[in-house]
Amino acid sequence: MFKFRGVLLAMGLLGNGLPSAYAAPAPPMASQTDLMSVYRQAADNNADLAASRADYAAQVEAVPQARAGLLPNLSAGADVNDTRQKVPINSDDYIANRSGTSWRATLSQPLFRADRWFQLKAAEASNEQAALQLSATEQNLILQSAEGYFSVLRAQDDLATARAEEEAFKRQFDQASERFNVGLTDKTDMLQSQASYDTARANRLIAERQVQDAFQALTTLTNRDYTALQGIVHTLPVLPPVPNDARAWVDTASQQNLNLLATRAAIDAAEQTLRQRKAGHAPTLDAVAEYQRGDNDNLGMSNPAPRDGEVYGSDVTQQTIGLRLNIPLYSGGMTSSQVREASQRLNQAEYQREGMRRQVVENTRNLHRAVNTDVEQVKARRQSIVSNQSAVEATEIGYQVGTRNIVDVLDAQRQLFASVRDYNNSRYDYILDNLRLKQAAGTLSPGDLQQLGQFLKPDYNPDKDFLPPDLAQAARALLQPVTPSKAGPVPGAAPTRK
Repeated sequence: MFKFRGVLLAMGLLGNGLPSAYAAPAPPMASQTDLMSVYRQAADNNADLAASRADYAAQVEAVPQARAGLLPNLSAGADVNDTRQKVPINSDDYIANRSGTSWRATLSQPLFRADRWFQLKAAEASNEQAALQLSATEQNLILQSAEGYFSVLRAQDDLATARAEEEAFKRQFDQASERFNVGLTDKTDMLQSQASYDTARANRLIAERQVQDAFQALTTLTNRDYTALQGIVHTLPVLPPVPNDARAWVDTASQQNLNLLATRAAIDAAEQTLRQRKAGHAPTLDAVAEYQRGDNDNLGMSNPAPRDGEVYGSDVTQQTIGLRLNIPLYSGGMTSSQVREASQRLNQAEYQREGMRRQVVENTRNLHRAVNTDVEQVKARRQSIVSNQSAVEATEIGYQVGTRNIVDVLDAQRQLFASVRDYNNSRYDYILDNLRLKQAAGTLSPGDLQQLGQFLKPDYNPDKDFLPPDLAQAARALLQPVTPSKAGPVPGAAPTRK
């Protein structure tokens, strides 16, 4: 029987002997939590996974329950009776009161029970289906851990971008206010700068809430509190999937996708159940042995009336062995109805498998395209930061010489920060789409998280590391407040306040 759940135990990720740091409710900032630690805590504490394991443990019991119908059955019992007899003799009635006790033991062994045999086979198939469904739940927890982890990093990077944007617009607003107060610019520039600053401040407040929401979602997943996570470095290789062939990924998914394999096991169970229902028309044969001991009246050996001569009234022993044949003739149509029901359940299972197969093929192809798109997106978004940095620089020069106004500068800066957000989002999309593709193909394992762990930065600081190092310094230089040239305004420039 195919089982994926053992991979977690084999890799030592579900053991109880975890370091005490994993159980700490709130790791200190100095020891930021890594991806594998979050996954281990989720594997130990996730409520949905625990419920799935309990459901599987319950489902497993269906096999010994079905097997019991083919094994010997031994029972014991006792009877205690009080009998009153009235027998007419000539013109008088003879009344006798008798009481008796008997014991019995019965042993039966099914010799031919086709329905119970197919019931056992159906239970074994259902057991395999339950094992595959548990494996799918365990595999999904790997993806959930990564999604929760990188959702926090995404939110933190977005917050760092929002803070930098607010700071830049605040400096621009302060500069515009000073120039307005001394009469070097008109009120429009100050109001435009204030509007951009107010919007950036509101965005920063939303970003702070989103970080807290992301941490809360991670706490729900793992039942642990976190204050800091290790971030992903910008040198993470961004490569196409291997092999970069959608057909190969679909073929792998068709053979290894856990949910698809579970639907195949469901078909096997439905087929065996149909055979079980059809066997309800077949005869049954049991071997039966019985031993009885007790009062002769209880065993059917009583004296109805006193007679001349000897009578018997003591305990007797009775031993019986034989075969019991049962031929079902008519049961009110129940067996035929059960056959029709089982036939439709089989049709349902086959349709569900086909629907799952189509869904798996669609998801695999879509995710394969998504990963390839993400690869190009990361490159394009990184280049977009460079291009927007150049645009900010050119716009600021134009503002200094009077060919651009403050609105142009603010728009250019806003586009730069938007490109930074898009770049970080594309990185996290690439990571998660890769994991989703492997899940669709049925190959996702904790080892994939371990590989990602090689690119985590233990001292990650979102406020410093949300940009690639080579672009961060240039961005900081470009986002300083700009001052128009002291030369007279060029034609078309906005007039200053008198």
